[in-house]
Amino acid sequence: MTQIGIIRHGRTAWNVERRAQGSSDIPLDENGMEEAQKLADRLGEEEWDLIFASPLKRARQTAECVSVKLGNLPIIFDDRLVEVNGGLIEGTTEDERLEKWGEGWRGLDLGIEKTDDVIQRGKEFLEDLLNEHPDKKILIVSHGLFIAHFLKQLVPQFEMKEALRNTSVSTLIKGEKGWSCEMYNCTKHL
Repeated sequence: MTQIGIIRHGRTAWNVERRAQGSSDIPLDENGMEEAQKLADRLGEEEWDLIFASPLKRARQTAECVSVKLGNLPIIFDDRLVEVNGGLIEGTTEDERLEKWGEGWRGLDLGIEKTDDVIQRGKEFLEDLLNEHPDKKILIVSHGLFIAHFLKQLVPQFEMKEALRNTSVSTLIKGEKGWSCEMYNCTKHL
């Protein structure tokens, strides 16, 4: 049976400022590093076989904290796990977007990665993961919007009522009838 633990990276300065991060390579802030360490302490009490992570700094730093606590479990960095590319909105706040493009900015072509493309790379990642590592317990460290798209594809019947918090853990188990979400957005370590 395959089990996946999906983790959103720790906090960054841009999270605090409510700036769109997208594929910008923003590191964790001091609080984010503390969150990642608390997450690592929590996961250090569990058994995991592999860690996959986005290569962006905020996910990399979170994964590295967890890896150390799990006895230097190897991390496989995969570009398919990066955050949805935000195009021209990266680095901006909602107020800045409204000022620059107006209230209809979401309907403009600002170079934001298409949802279908995000879903496709998530599907390809998962297919490779399952073929190469069947029946393993695997941690994936990624980003909020990417994870939301990923979860909607794997467990379409599951209703995500709240946005993913930094260092949250969501677990999925693949059974005979497909994927089920056993835990969503858990931050009990904080």
